[in-house]
Amino acid sequence: MKSNAIRGTLAAVLAAVALLAVAAPGDKAPTVANAATQVTKEQDQLLRKNLTERLPSIGRIDEISRTPMPGLFEVRVGTDLFYTDADGAYLLQGQMIDTRARKNLTEERMDKLLAVDFDSLPTKDAFVMVRGNGKRKLAVFEDPNCPYCKKFERDLSKIDNVTVYMYLYPILGPDSTKKSRNIWCAKDKAKSWSDWMLKNDTPGDAEASCDVTALSRNLEFGKKHKITGTPTLIFTDGSRVPGAIGTADIERMLAAK
Repeated sequence: MKSNAIRGTLAAVLAAVALLAVAAPGDKAPTVANAATQVTKEQDQLLRKNLTERLPSIGRIDEISRTPMPGLFEVRVGTDLFYTDADGAYLLQGQMIDTRARKNLTEERMDKLLAVDFDSLPTKDAFVMVRGNGKRKLAVFEDPNCPYCKKFERDLSKIDNVTVYMYLYPILGPDSTKKSRNIWCAKDKAKSWSDWMLKNDTPGDAEASCDVTALSRNLEFGKKHKITGTPTLIFTDGSRVPGAIGTADIERMLAAK
């Protein structure tokens, strides 16, 4: 009910209001640097009190920040972003656009919120594929039955000098769980995965037995970090790409990290 009551609101109105705000004389142009700044303790307490009393379904408020639009504050609930006035009388959800810089400030903020610390990834729950010198690193969450993952794997197979941490992420049903289990329990996980994704060979060993709790942990990790589709790529700077990208884009993003 939390999101249903709120998300059906005024994204278009927010965009229109943002347009007026950035056009106002003397306003400071919104930037990523000033898109979210600290509020006073009094302002923080007032907004938390008013919003939770007036809209209990909003849940636990994690953070309140000042936006570049005068009088508009960002309210973060988990990874959901809302916007409110100084009194908490109105609550909006939508995209805040910097029209002069042509930037989506809400999207940039979400990218930061959803970033994953690469060094803290649970690598014990992945299997590793090293090509060439393996100097570049990439983590990927994939479902063995995902057609986009198979397309992505064909492109990824052309990338050299990379270490790939592959996380089995069976979200497309029981058969995905079965295939993931067989691959995880295979003697050579990487070969079993590649044979299935690139050659369509039966994955893994259905008779093999092993500890598959890593698959459950991967699902929990994905839920925590809002990984909702496959493939999802995570680069060493914490940025992520949801969806399949081609060889040239993979190379470009690895080179930029």
